Amino acid sequence: MNVTRRQALGLGAGAAAVLVAGTAVVPAFAKEKQTADDAIKAFTGGAEAKSGKVSLTTPEIAENGNTVPVTFDVESPMTSDDHVAEVLVLADGNPRPGVATFHFSELSGEASASTRIRLAKTQNVIAVAKMSNGDFYMDKKLVKVTIGGCGG
Repeated sequence: MNVTRRQALGLGAGAAAVLVAGTAVVPAFAKEKQTADDAIKAFTGGAEAKSGKVSLTTPEIAENGNTVPVTFDVESPMTSDDHVAEVLVLADGNPRPGVATFHFSELSGEASASTRIRLAKTQNVIAVAKMSNGDFYMDKKLVKVTIGGCGG
C-alpha cells in the first residue's frame, strides 16, 4: 500500500488533533448545590459579617418572582482609606444563590446600586459588603413571592 504525501499529512494532523482533544476532554460532573452560607463564607474568607452599615430595600411581597426590585446602600465616606470594595447580593432559596457582585472604589462617590432579580420562591435576599479595611457587613430581607399577588 502506497501512502501519498497528502494522506500522510492528513493522518499526522488527525493524530495531533486526537492527542490535543483527548487531553482537553474532561467528563462533566454535576456540581453540588451551593448554599448562601457557603457563598458568604467564600466571599468573606470565613470572617463573620456584622450587621449595620448596609441598608437593603426589597418589597415584602413580590407579585412576580421574575422581576423583584432590589436596592442597597452602604454607609461609607468613600475615601481612599475607608471605602466599600465590593457588595455581594444573594438569594438563599435559589439553586445558585449568588445573584450579583458590585465593585466600588473611592472614586465611586457612594456605594449604592439598584437592580431587579429573579426569585424562585419565598426566600431571603442578602447583601454583604466588603470594606477596604477587610471588615464585612450585611443586611437580610425576607421576600414573599406570590402567584397573582394573593399573599402567602
